[in-house]
Amino acid sequence: MKLGLALPTFGPDATPEGILQICRTAEDAGYDSLWTGDRVLAPHVPGAPYPSGDGEMPRIYENHMDPLVSLTFAASHTTRVRLGTSTLNGLWQPPIMLARSLTTLDVLSEGRLVVGLGLGWMPDEYTAVSVPWKGRGARLEETLDVLEKYWTSDVFSHRGALFSIPETVVGLKAHQRPAPPVLLAAFSPGGLRRIGRRLDGWLPVAMPLPHLMGMWDVIRKAAVEAERDPDTLRMALRVNPQLTGSRTDPDRMPAAGTLGQYIDYARAAAEAGVHELFVDFGQTHATLTERVDLAGRFIEGVRRG
Repeated sequence: MKLGLALPTFGPDATPEGILQICRTAEDAGYDSLWTGDRVLAPHVPGAPYPSGDGEMPRIYENHMDPLVSLTFAASHTTRVRLGTSTLNGLWQPPIMLARSLTTLDVLSEGRLVVGLGLGWMPDEYTAVSVPWKGRGARLEETLDVLEKYWTSDVFSHRGALFSIPETVVGLKAHQRPAPPVLLAAFSPGGLRRIGRRLDGWLPVAMPLPHLMGMWDVIRKAAVEAERDPDTLRMALRVNPQLTGSRTDPDRMPAAGTLGQYIDYARAAAEAGVHELFVDFGQTHATLTERVDLAGRFIEGVRRG
């Protein structure tokens, strides 16, 4: 199982120095990937509850960097690790612009981009970018259509219910041919089936492993029904540790526990068949120095097992 780290693109460590420190930590410690998230708003009272924990949005989101710009910066200071978005809210800009940005990053990173898309959870952000909250599934489908045409065609045009693109030559080609992998964060039955039907993999968040693998089975079944090979799909599991000073009841994992318990969870995930797991120690109250220490202890513990 591959292991990754979240870049500090939220909160007080969202600085050039913070990103550089985590970049160096990832490459030196042997991590396989670095990941960023996406926010455009941080209201005091969001229009919808945060979809985990107690429903309160983490206040670190009040300071947020652009995910693709941050990954471009990280690409210029790394040589090996892959660079992923977990997640990029892919409906907040026209798909032709999204295609250009993603392709440029894949070229500049020499093929290290992993595109992780999500639909977000906060209606306020859709209001802020003038995109309707309703109809997100249909908008995602058409966005994926445009991305696919952009990446696989020398010349293409598009006319759909939401977007119209006149015929254009596409000279910019992704380093990864024909395209960087596209993963989706989805949890509804329809979203899981969409992954199996047309995407490269899944971006879940940590949950009890029997539930996780049950949802994975839904995705694999949908792939078979779409006459795709389910073994080509990949899962990259996000873990947001809530670290405690003493061991918690096993029933609370992975919601909260010690670093050792999260190491055990990662080992069990590997045995269950998870392809990649990445941790965001920025969800804790750790300083940047403490995050570096935790990252070193985490990968050492998982690899030792």
